[in-house]
Amino acid sequence: MLKVYNTLTREKEDFVPIHGNRVGMYVCGPTVYDYSHIGHARSYVAFDVIRRYLEYKGYTVIYIQNITDVDDKIIKRANELGENPLSLSKRFTQAYFEDMDRLNVRRANIHPKVTEHIPEIIEFIDELIKRGYAYEVDGNVYFSVSKAKDYGKLSHQSMDGILAGARVEVDENKRDPRDFALWKKAKKGEIFWESPWGKGRPGWHIECSTMAIKYLGPEIDIHGGGMDLIFPHHECEIAQAESRTGKPFVKYWVHNGFVTINQEKMSKSLGNFFTIREVLEKYDPETLRFFLLNTHYRSQIDYSDQHLEEAKQSLQKIYNAINKLKTLISDQSRGELKESTSEEIEFLEHVEKSKQKFMEAMDDDFNTREAMPAIFDLSRIVNSLPNDSKLSRKALEKALQVYQEFGEILGLFQQEKAGAKLETVAKLVELLIDLRNKFRKEKNWEKADYIRDKLKEAGILLEDSKDGTIWKIIK
Repeated sequence: MLKVYNTLTREKEDFVPIHGNRVGMYVCGPTVYDYSHIGHARSYVAFDVIRRYLEYKGYTVIYIQNITDVDDKIIKRANELGENPLSLSKRFTQAYFEDMDRLNVRRANIHPKVTEHIPEIIEFIDELIKRGYAYEVDGNVYFSVSKAKDYGKLSHQSMDGILAGARVEVDENKRDPRDFALWKKAKKGEIFWESPWGKGRPGWHIECSTMAIKYLGPEIDIHGGGMDLIFPHHECEIAQAESRTGKPFVKYWVHNGFVTINQEKMSKSLGNFFTIREVLEKYDPETLRFFLLNTHYRSQIDYSDQHLEEAKQSLQKIYNAINKLKTLISDQSRGELKESTSEEIEFLEHVEKSKQKFMEAMDDDFNTREAMPAIFDLSRIVNSLPNDSKLSRKALEKALQVYQEFGEILGLFQQEKAGAKLETVAKLVELLIDLRNKFRKEKNWEKADYIRDKLKEAGILLEDSKDGTIWKIIK
């Protein structure tokens, strides 16, 4: 049974969707005023895997991820660059999708933009005013927090405990310092839309409530985002949505942990802020994705070159195993066993055990950290197989199929390594190994060592044992 940690209850709960096999999933997307950083990568890779695993389990997932394309930060950055805010947000929206594509993050079913939903947002705000949950002052509209039922339940704060003005904009127009803006009056020269309250634009929180309900209905299975969004953003979303619909807005609140840089908080002021593009100048996209998934999504993750190098090496060991299986399968002389040998039975038991461990870990709140050892254990066994292994093609294909399932869930193991068709590389390496063995039998150690050393320079390591010579790709 799949269990999901719910921020609302602070417990792992059995995952039971509201409507049968259908899962409505909303994740807060980027505010597109700059290039995406590794904190964004951490969040969107995590939710990509959650979506993939739910689909693997047979659920139909309707995944919505918004794009905030008008916001205070966008307006500020556009003014700094002397650029139209909508032009700037369009440019960085495209950059965001390019980064996600490189990280193999699948597109959501819908990526609604704030600027394309202004009428729905205005209607939502108007309804809140009519119901007595919001009020207008001089062209601004505010949500009345004191009217909301159970405000603070997600962040586990009491109304009295929420400090006035803490992480909420201080504004003398508010009736209560804890109130937040639903509609902001446009300042001179700012982008605006016409509304019943004058020229202005939406506040941050109202956009997500509006678009989530439009595309998924009043009750949503999963709402996700970074832990920094719990308060005030997601707390305010709940207040808005439940005040309008009278129904529980979200069943499972899911939040990912922060990224630190060499044990320090990532920030531009500390000079340790890295965009995805900067990281991918040094590392392969799969290496970054693998690194991010080697930590449970709720845990803090520390970024460093050392950790990325370790991820690169670990990923290569897995690719060595995948390549080894493909090489053995491509052996045309390999037949099918008439009856299973003890070696084959033991191998298939290892394969099945690895798959079982992987799925058990994923069923425990999508714990990719605990799922990884299952892949490493299987890779160790596969990498130790001799080149003349007597395992049947069927057994080897079963192992390869399991790797493909792991890869589909994690969004990994999709690349061809070594820059050429694997079968061709494998045949050339085997040819050189045969030639080297010929030189060794003739005690021509100089030529035998020359082949070994040149293959190592090319990124292929030969390992001799009593069972023969095996090879691995090491770079």
